[in-house]
Amino acid sequence: LSLDSVTNAIFDVSGKLFGLKYRKVDVQAYHPDVTVYEVRKEEGGEDRLVSLFLADNYARQFKSSGAWMSEYRSQTKNIAPGTDEIEKIPIVSNNNNFAKGSGSTLLSFDDGSTLFHEMGHGHHGMLSDATFGTLASTSVLKDFVELPSQLMEHWFEEPRVLKEHARHHETGEPVPDELIERLKAASVFNEGFATVEYTACALYDMAVHSLSDYDNFDLAEFEKEYLQEIGMVQGIVMRHRPAHFAHLFASSSYAAGYYVYQWAQVLDNDVYAAFEETGD
Repeated sequence: LSLDSVTNAIFDVSGKLFGLKYRKVDVQAYHPDVTVYEVRKEEGGEDRLVSLFLADNYARQFKSSGAWMSEYRSQTKNIAPGTDEIEKIPIVSNNNNFAKGSGSTLLSFDDGSTLFHEMGHGHHGMLSDATFGTLASTSVLKDFVELPSQLMEHWFEEPRVLKEHARHHETGEPVPDELIERLKAASVFNEGFATVEYTACALYDMAVHSLSDYDNFDLAEFEKEYLQEIGMVQGIVMRHRPAHFAHLFASSSYAAGYYVYQWAQVLDNDVYAAFEETGD
């Protein structure tokens, strides 16, 4: 899979779901690798600017690791009289750390899922329709915030999307039906392991944030004792060990809320099932 083909797939799905159109604009961003798009939507015969979207996909020195959505300006309707209306328009950025290729930048299937996941957050920011910026975009209860992102992942796994966009980067040959079936079968491989390593993190998160006394606190000892308490299966470790559990300690955003990814799985599967039931 090439980054270009997965990006085209995202824009195609985004257009079909939300009527959004992406137009690359020639403006200078904060780094040459960043691509800037105008996001527009036809409404009532008017071609309306919805958002500016920045795609910052490549790894580089000093860039934070991982993948995330951020905003340089959140959507709002609460602007002072006389302020330019452009101040209402969100500026949304999706950030990844793909290794930039000399030709096509190639992605794994997991990379493609990540691109779709972050675009779900991007939609959340771009399509926000709140009065106040503090309540706009992803400024929602954590029980909900991972629903749009995980919902988008379903469309990357949709055979119709894969047949149209998952093409060999040199020959243009579409992905064979047999490989799509194998990908579907492999999606549940090791699911028990993955569920245990994630659930252990979610439970640990709640436990460590429930403490009221941190005098003489030993993080490693607390981890060891707590995993024994919950009966952690030998041979499986937490997906994120406490010392590098950035979701919990880089900010307060996901503190005592790491469980939301698992909770959002219930929601996103229900929502996607509603799409499937329509037959379209």
